[in-house]
Amino acid sequence: MADPRFFTRAGPFTLRQLAEATGATLGPDTSGDLSIVDVMPLSSAGEGHLSFIDNRKYLDAFRTAKASAILAVPSLADQAPKGAALLLSDDPYRAFALAAAHFYPRPAIEPGIHPGAHVAAGADVSPESRIDAGAVVQDGAMIGAGTVIGPGAVVERGVTVGADCTIGAGVTLQYCLVGDRVIIHPGVRVGQDGFGFAPGAAGHLKVPQLGRVIIESDVEIGANTTIDRGAGPDTVIGAGTKIDNLVQIAHNVRIGRGCILVSFVGISGSTHIDDFVIIGGQVGIAGHLSVGKGVRIAAQSGVMRDVPPGATIGGSPAKDRREWMKELATLSKLAKKKGD
Repeated sequence: MADPRFFTRAGPFTLRQLAEATGATLGPDTSGDLSIVDVMPLSSAGEGHLSFIDNRKYLDAFRTAKASAILAVPSLADQAPKGAALLLSDDPYRAFALAAAHFYPRPAIEPGIHPGAHVAAGADVSPESRIDAGAVVQDGAMIGAGTVIGPGAVVERGVTVGADCTIGAGVTLQYCLVGDRVIIHPGVRVGQDGFGFAPGAAGHLKVPQLGRVIIESDVEIGANTTIDRGAGPDTVIGAGTKIDNLVQIAHNVRIGRGCILVSFVGISGSTHIDDFVIIGGQVGIAGHLSVGKGVRIAAQSGVMRDVPPGATIGGSPAKDRREWMKELATLSKLAKKKGD
């Protein structure tokens, strides 16, 4: 059960209501009137709880689960534990996420400006937004309705933040335009100088960074991630992209729609990442490259050349996944022979 000190639970809901909320269908002999009070993982779910299974590795736990109801794919219906009600879905994990959001919706914000916040007279702050203690909103900044600016966050001159955003504690936003429903976790830095210098014997001359950062709607950015503004063209984060903690995105990078970047990814300047790319943890991508639509990059890879659309790559330097795996297998065999 989620800690009530931090999370406020809605409900209870009937299975019929949850089926409507998640797009699932009631399983065979399942009553839509069954009352569900919470969502829980299979291992700890009990009476009144809804759980899910989306991986066959957990079949044993599924067969012995004590949950009152379980989200599952139709092909597993005949393996459900006796007495458990079923909600059937082709994507149980996504359906479970919708169910969890139904029980734990985003809390309604209490609008207003905290007395300890510093909001410039020239800032345009919606009366339906909330500015927390210690936050700073400078002249010319715009804050949309339903947006929360967390404690100690700084929204610098001219920055725009759309509606229904959450800007976490200690975030700094400068030289950027932020869309709607964006979540920026604590400690994120957006819009600082890109790392641009003209090297020379007399010293490294700083190149003015004259672009912006454009963050489109429905983006989420994890804690302590940094996104540099462009040197002339903008740095762009496409709609619906999800970025984990501790990611570095350099100047002029363009990231498309619906991408996923796991923690410790670093993308060098002027690289273009197309739509729906998935980048595993600790991946490094060199500058001025093009990564095609739908590419998947394995964790700890080093990308040093353009990647065609739809490719799955891994290793350092990164290459086609099958070639990479063959090389690893060959090296393993050689090492064993040498040891013998």
